[in-house]
Amino acid sequence: MKSTPSVRHNIAANFAGKAWRGIFGLAFVPIYIKLMGVEVYGLIGIFMSLTALLALLDMGLSATLNRELSRLSVAEDSAQESRNLVRTFEVIYWVIGFLIGIVVVVLAPVITKHWINSPNVSNEIIEQALLTMGLLLAFQWPGTIYTGGLRGIQRQVLLNVVQGVSTMVRHFGAVLVLLFISPSIVLFFYWQAFVALFTTIVLAACLWKSLPKAEKKSIFDKGLLVKNWKFTSGMIGISVMVVLLTQLDKIILSKMLTLEMFGYYMLAFSVANVLLSLVNPVHSALFPRLSQLVAGGSEAEISEVYHKGCQLVSVILLPVAVTLVFFAEEMLILWVGDPVIVSNAHMILSLLIIGTVINGLMTLPYTLQLAYGWTKLTLYKTIVAVILLVPLMVWMVQMYHGIGAALVWIILNVGLLIFEIPIMHQRLLKNEMGKWYRRDIMLPVLVVTLIGYIAREILPADSSKLVMLLVILSTCILAFVASAWATGNLNRKAIDLLKGNNR
Repeated sequence: MKSTPSVRHNIAANFAGKAWRGIFGLAFVPIYIKLMGVEVYGLIGIFMSLTALLALLDMGLSATLNRELSRLSVAEDSAQESRNLVRTFEVIYWVIGFLIGIVVVVLAPVITKHWINSPNVSNEIIEQALLTMGLLLAFQWPGTIYTGGLRGIQRQVLLNVVQGVSTMVRHFGAVLVLLFISPSIVLFFYWQAFVALFTTIVLAACLWKSLPKAEKKSIFDKGLLVKNWKFTSGMIGISVMVVLLTQLDKIILSKMLTLEMFGYYMLAFSVANVLLSLVNPVHSALFPRLSQLVAGGSEAEISEVYHKGCQLVSVILLPVAVTLVFFAEEMLILWVGDPVIVSNAHMILSLLIIGTVINGLMTLPYTLQLAYGWTKLTLYKTIVAVILLVPLMVWMVQMYHGIGAALVWIILNVGLLIFEIPIMHQRLLKNEMGKWYRRDIMLPVLVVTLIGYIAREILPADSSKLVMLLVILSTCILAFVASAWATGNLNRKAIDLLKGNNR
């Protein structure tokens, strides 16, 4: 394998890429709502849910490719196996993408008639939008395997450059289409489909060029599927259960609420989901590194990298999360400005953020489990959670609508926090659980929560937007400093983690 960039470069590139895509995503939401309306924006929410649901078809292959290419990168004479592995998974993903497009097109009339509830948007427009969603999903889907491959060989700087340019073209182009051709959701999805196809082709070229040269031509090799079946099968189960777990609220809400009310929920979800974008760069950079250490490193070294990652996640995630929880209404005022949207979405946003921040803090323990190839714990916990969650979600949505769904999201993640960590540390990094709870998580949570509460209390009533902005920024900065202090030696550890020799 070619020499890979350092963990420092990968984390920096992942954060820059996530920030770039997150800023664009949030910045353009008010524009889309203004041009097309919040009810039509609900159709974009439907697409987001469809995309997540179709992750069921991922079958764990992208995670398997990521892990195996990471392992092969430190193995001798692995070029042919690496290229055959990519070819094998590539064929499977393109077939799946083609089938996805056909299924969505066939089901579009059924979904329009029997699922989506919209008194103001015609069934014809909804059906046409769903048809173009099918085209978009078919083009977008194969890109998943190339993304996983580039992460596995730690070409994450290149990956983020491609994704960043794609994001810019996707959003700016969509606005130009909506402004100068027609404010049509159908044209919006056609543009997204064109950009998705181009991006997938570029990602494919980047991955194949980055792989090591081999003497023979790459081939589809069923033996590689058999060889990696144990890990892949675990990831299949995890993918199915996690997608169901995280998308049940959208499935139930899209049926039980009007398209307009669903649009408010998805608006709040799009903001809360940014928190996971802050965590994913650390996961993406440390998963290959931990996989390499598990393959040949000492437990002490694994523990060190694990705790560094957990503390880094706390410092990155908690200040933003606490600020959003305490100032959700003010943030929506500054962002969208529409009092109707603010009134309908701010409480949902606060609750979703609480659940999402707990979920984000669990990311590195999940990363560690995958690095060890241990998938059963995540699989079993999600099966139990889905069984319990369905009736609870239906009941809470009937009682409290979108707020009920957000409350269930909190209950779910609190349960995972209480039960998963002790079970995990009975097998992996024994005697490290106390340090994770106390130093990595609980102390910084308490400190930043106190700062957020005090800031909320001192914000004057009927403040101007400038005052709101200053208080919000000050709160986030103070919370960041406090969380860094609360994790003790984080500054030294973070510098160690980001050194160029951590490969």
